[in-house]
Amino acid sequence: MNSEATVYSHGHDESVLRNHRWRTAENSAGYLLPHLASGMTLLDVGCGPGTITADLAGLVAPGEVTAVEMNDEALNLARAEFAKRCVPNAKTVVSDIHALDFADDTYDVVYAHQVLQHVGDPVQALREMKRVCKPGGIVAVRDTDYGTFTWYPAKPELDRWLALYKATARANGGEPDAGRRLRAWAHEAGLEEFMTTASTWCFSSDEDREWWGGSWADRVLHSNYADRAIELGLATPEDLEHIAAGWHSWVRECDGWFALLHSEILCRV
Repeated sequence: MNSEATVYSHGHDESVLRNHRWRTAENSAGYLLPHLASGMTLLDVGCGPGTITADLAGLVAPGEVTAVEMNDEALNLARAEFAKRCVPNAKTVVSDIHALDFADDTYDVVYAHQVLQHVGDPVQALREMKRVCKPGGIVAVRDTDYGTFTWYPAKPELDRWLALYKATARANGGEPDAGRRLRAWAHEAGLEEFMTTASTWCFSSDEDREWWGGSWADRVLHSNYADRAIELGLATPEDLEHIAAGWHSWVRECDGWFALLHSEILCRV
């Protein structure tokens, strides 16, 4: 299944970008950072708004970073970030992760953050990432696993949110519980020498709850997730308003707590 046969579950509404622009190399690629060095070439597949990519470009400079997205609309977000931060060693290319437009053995590092959960054929995506990676290079992937999301206190609206998100993501052609599958997908793709790690995000301070819960309350109403859930007949606008109210209620809980798990694989080619 190519990228045209899938639908990106989040989209690029400002409520989504507010969340994704928070991501940095430090909080999202810590497992990879010890393996980077000046002069490396790096391919970031599915770069999103480019905040992680720009950080990585600084770490491998003067090596070149190539940022890939599925269309120009998505890639323009990264281009704007690179221009704002004056990143001199990053270029952008529109390409499909299932059939990357690069020659074999091109990059020292091939990286994807929160991408495989959204693609139609994650094993083929990993085969392509392996193909364009130099012998001795690194394929690095990090994906969350929605089945590990947990929170306090109990909120039936958040239970409904999670079930609805997972149903919508799968209807879009993705796998929201990707994290637990990364190791199996890597083996199936022919990657053998790798280490598997996990890391967490936790949101519990007043500021963190407002940021995380407020973002999701807005995404429930305004993002691709909302539009697709209605289009697929999985929810009504009233359902989504109810879920958003649940998120706002969770934000107001002084003891509110939310945690999620990420799986990471780092493979030597």
